[in-house]
Amino acid sequence: MISYNPKDWVRFLFSFHKTETIRQLFPLLIFISIYSWGIVYLEANYLKLSESSHAKNITIMHSLLGFAISMLLVFRTNTAYDRWWEGRKLWGSLVNNSRNLAVKLNSILPNDDDKNRAFFKKIIPLFANELRAHLQNEKTRLALDSSPHPEIVGFDTSKHIPNQVVMLMMNKINLLHRDKQINDFQLLFLNNELQSFLDICGACERIKNTPIPYSYSAFIKKFIFIYVITLPLGFALSLGYITIPVVVFIFYVLASLEVIAEEIEDPFGKDDNDLPMQRIAENIGKNVNDILN
Repeated sequence: MISYNPKDWVRFLFSFHKTETIRQLFPLLIFISIYSWGIVYLEANYLKLSESSHAKNITIMHSLLGFAISMLLVFRTNTAYDRWWEGRKLWGSLVNNSRNLAVKLNSILPNDDDKNRAFFKKIIPLFANELRAHLQNEKTRLALDSSPHPEIVGFDTSKHIPNQVVMLMMNKINLLHRDKQINDFQLLFLNNELQSFLDICGACERIKNTPIPYSYSAFIKKFIFIYVITLPLGFALSLGYITIPVVVFIFYVLASLEVIAEEIEDPFGKDDNDLPMQRIAENIGKNVNDILN
């Protein structure tokens, strides 16, 4: 995710980031420019339409449809941002629940129980790393480090790895309970955080695996395209060659909103505006290590 100062107007106005929509839409902007020039040239030099031509009334259609397309784009961007923000809230909950679990374990486990403390110092951050890899569809598991804990074995990559991580944690907690190192009340005390890990995973999977309905997304793109390619037909008579920059700018605004929505509707990818899951996972590891030391 891009870190920036929201008050730095100069940077926004005069710098172009590689994710700027103008870079992505540049080929289409060139096409719209050439197309608009062709329509203006055709109407002015071959068709020789007058100012009183009915073609000039086409702009009335655009005025009527402008409200409809603006409402569609507002709904589209709001829906995409809601998905992005829900993903951020879920990862924020993962941070909080990881800390809470570490704090509770720190109060339960004896200070000299280095073996169990080392286990949880590795396994709690491991869930965040594996969830990130799972959501980004990575096939290889993040290596623990040069000296992995003996109780954390290699995972079966053909199965759901976040499930396996939580199973390890749950098995360890139940083993401590069986050995009377954790009493019944403490077992219930830890259960909420353990359960929340898979709740968060499932909610993230829901966002990841349920895109905006295809028919809705396809309709918006077709609507924008048809709306823009008919603009020069009416504008050419009243604006002349000024039609070209006007139509290009209108297309840029409308298409950019759709491109932005496409990028943020899946917050778990690797785009610059997606969630910084790697950084969040690293912070979880640092916080858990500080608590359980």
